Parts: sequence; C-alpha cells; structure tokens
Amino acid sequence: MHTIIIKISFLVVLLIIAINITKRLTKTYITKNAIEPHRRKLILNLFYLVYFLSAFFVLLLILGIEFKQFGVFASSILAVLGVGFFAQWSMLSNLTASVILFFYHPMRIGNTVKILDKEYDLTGEIKDITGFYVLLYIPETKRHITIPNIVMLYKGIELKGKN
Repeated sequence: MHTIIIKISFLVVLLIIAINITKRLTKTYITKNAIEPHRRKLILNLFYLVYFLSAFFVLLLILGIEFKQFGVFASSILAVLGVGFFAQWSMLSNLTASVILFFYHPMRIGNTVKILDKEYDLTGEIKDITGFYVLLYIPETKRHITIPNIVMLYKGIELKGKN
C-alpha cells in the first residue's frame, strides 16, 4: 500500500512538471510565432487532454487493473454511447445544421427565400432560425411553416431579398 501511494505521488508530481513545462514552451512558441491567444488555450487544452489520459492509464496500471479488464469496460461504454448517438442522429444533424446556417449561410432572419425543390415549392420570409428548424412565413396563405435545418442546408435556396 505504501509503494502505491509513492507511485501515485510521483505520477502527480510528474504531471505537474509536464504541465508547467508545456505552458512555458507554448508561451515562448506563441510569442515567437505571433499566434493568437485563443489558439494558445486550444493548444494547451489538447496537451492537457493527452497528459491526463496518459496519467489515467498509468494510474490504472499502478492500481493493478489490467488493460484487458479496462478494454471490456471501455468497449461496453462506447457501445452504449454509439447506440445513443445513433438514436439521436437526426437531432444532432439538425443542431449542427443550425450552426452552419446561422454563421456561414448567406440567408438571414428577415430574408425572403424560395426553396428550390420538387417536394417543397415554398417562398416566404425567414422569421427565426432555431436549433432544430427554420420558421418560414408564407404571406400568400398567411401560414407559418417550420422546416428542419437539415432540409434548408441540403436543398437549394434562392435568396429573393430582405424585408
């Protein structure tokens, strides 16, 4: 038991030293190469992730847990997560599409658009872009229609103008 505590203490000290060295090296590299500060944070976070994952695996070895046992546990967790993400695929794709539409697509709230598709012959004003759908107002029929973001992203959109 006493040797396990010494090994864990050594691991923690080694982790702290590695983090401090990484901070200093990235700071000098970033100032030398004129990299933006927010990218420094991203680089540091990636290094921290690698360090903590490595320390976690070393800790498992110190505690006597074999990789075979850990492999069975990790594969079962990944299987459950995979099934959960597959079940939520359409929701995740709509959320991703909403980010793309909001920041990178030329259509904006207030624009009049026409969806260029055989199935959707709609022309209307965009009232809102939410996480899952676009709210379109059709003035001819005075209807509000919700269209999934993924449809707006994949179908051709003609920008008619700004209202």
